[in-house]
Amino acid sequence: MRVQSLTLAAASAALLAPTTPPAAHTHPAVWRESTVSAAELLAEVRDCDPVSRGHYRSDNGAPADIPVCGTRDAVFWKADMDIDCDGRPGPRCNRRTDPYFAASTAYAQSDGRPLSAERLPFIVVPAPSGLWDYRDHGIGGGSVVAVVYRDRVQYAVVGDTGPQGIIGEASYATAKALGIRADPHGGGVPSGVTYIVFKNTKVSPIEDHAAAVTEGEQAARRFADGPPADAE
Repeated sequence: MRVQSLTLAAASAALLAPTTPPAAHTHPAVWRESTVSAAELLAEVRDCDPVSRGHYRSDNGAPADIPVCGTRDAVFWKADMDIDCDGRPGPRCNRRTDPYFAASTAYAQSDGRPLSAERLPFIVVPAPSGLWDYRDHGIGGGSVVAVVYRDRVQYAVVGDTGPQGIIGEASYATAKALGIRADPHGGGVPSGVTYIVFKNTKVSPIEDHAAAVTEGEQAARRFADGPPADAE
């Protein structure tokens, strides 16, 4: 969606302790095979039990036909992928490469700076509204996400918010790791992306992608295996 992402109150970022993230956290994400396959995850999201009060659009002017669906352990939606290049500027994400660039993200990293869309896999969730409020489902900044495209699974975090009526956006790093054209001006894909956000998960610090992968694989395995027999 080529509209500027919304930003939550900056005061919340100021509460984060100013620390310098380990150098290992700054390496761009590269896709590797997940221990849970795309097919396993997609089998769990074939049916939709809507949790949104209506449907989202993939872009301005597109039909409103995308519900947010829910299970006991996750919420999910199936949409396009637009490229979010907002946050800390770099050689690929800046005002020159992205006409809609905003040097901020809804959630900040542990040193108070905006997230780096170039380096950190994260997704954009719609800002809370009467249509749907992600915060009502145990989801917030740093929640773990499995993004599925074709036969690939990329783990990411919730890192930014966007317009209230549009859904289907992820960071430059997420797209690149999934083999999707990551150009913020004309990149992305028009359909075929599944976003699975695991409830009551949180990566801290939010920029620790290795931790997101570890927690994501654990959550994805629980999700794919389903609840224990005595919990049904």
